[in-house]
Amino acid sequence: MDARFNLFENETGARFAKRFAGLAQVLQQSGLPQSTQELVSLRASQINGCGHCVDMHVKEAAAAGETAVRLHLVATWRESTVFTEAEQAALALAEEGTRLADAHQGVSDETWALVRKHYDDDQTATLVVLVGLINAANRLAVITHQKSGSYEPGMFASAHG
Repeated sequence: MDARFNLFENETGARFAKRFAGLAQVLQQSGLPQSTQELVSLRASQINGCGHCVDMHVKEAAAAGETAVRLHLVATWRESTVFTEAEQAALALAEEGTRLADAHQGVSDETWALVRKHYDDDQTATLVVLVGLINAANRLAVITHQKSGSYEPGMFASAHG
C-alpha cells in the first residue's frame, strides 16, 4: 500500500500542518507530563490503527526516556502494574474519548472523576485537547495511507516555525 496523498506537499495542506504543529507545541509546553502525552497519543493511535502515529509516538516517547516495557504494555495498560493511577486515568480518557462511536455515553463519569482527581484544570484541558488532536491526526494519516517506520524523533519540531 502506497501513500495516497502527501498533505505536506500541498499548499493548503502545508498551511494546515503548520497550524496543527502549533497546536501540538501548545500542548507540549503545558504542565501535563510529556510522558503522559506520549502514552495517550500512542494509545489512541493504536485504537485507530494509525501505524504512522504509533511509529511517531513510540519513538518520541523512547527518545524522551520512556522504557520499552511501558511502551509495550500501553495496549494492555489495565492488566499491567507499570502505570501510575494518574496515567491510568489519562489512558482511560484516551480510550473512551477515541471510541465515541462505540460507546454512546462518551467519557464515563467514573473516568472523568479519576481525571479530575489527578489533573488540575490546565492539565485536564491539555488532555481533552490532546485526545481530540491525536484522533484528528490519526484520521488524516489513515485516510491518506501514511506509512510507518521512517519517523525520526523531533522530525516535525520545525513545522510550527
